[in-house]
Amino acid sequence: MVPEFWLTEGGQSATGALLDYVIENHVTSPHLANRAASRSISVFELLNEMLESMMQDLGLRFLAALTEDVHVLPDFHGNRSPIADPKAKGMVCGFTLDTSEKQLSLLYLATVQGIAYGTRHIVEHSNAHGHKIDTLLACGGLAKNSLYIQEHADIMGYPIILPRESESVLLGAAIIGGVAAKKYSSLSEAMKAMNAAGQVLKNSFLLIVNFS
Repeated sequence: MVPEFWLTEGGQSATGALLDYVIENHVTSPHLANRAASRSISVFELLNEMLESMMQDLGLRFLAALTEDVHVLPDFHGNRSPIADPKAKGMVCGFTLDTSEKQLSLLYLATVQGIAYGTRHIVEHSNAHGHKIDTLLACGGLAKNSLYIQEHADIMGYPIILPRESESVLLGAAIIGGVAAKKYSSLSEAMKAMNAAGQVLKNSFLLIVNFS
């Protein structure tokens, strides 16, 4: 912990693992993985491309419109925060007999959106109990998924800051090492010297309203 600061912990029981589960258990997953490997990109990048193409083909302005009939409650591994119910269960609404890659891409998007609404639930609960959260900082593996971050910005309605250094865990270790080596007198000093904000993502709905 950073001296003189408090930590309020709130998280979801599964995010990356849930996305992997949804994708890998779909019948078309092996074919999708082969397509992604042939282009040396991740399955997530391929799915993001497919969703963008679907949105353009349908003349839509927002990805959210694609999942009008598909919804995911992401509590597949219980609810960690704010309900704290380990027995909670997840749910998918909107299944049909469609087993295509298109259907998987919609299920993937709906899962991302479900996770984002879970984050919103946590933040709203925190703000209702004394916190004043109006900006988010995203780091870790999922922060490298542009669709994941943009959907969070849209659903949360708050700006999301990505760190300039994408490997945040390594940066944190370097910060602690710098203090231990006496290069910096405190964690606060080291953090200010070694860390910086990078890209800032904002609510795309507001951007279109303001500038279109």
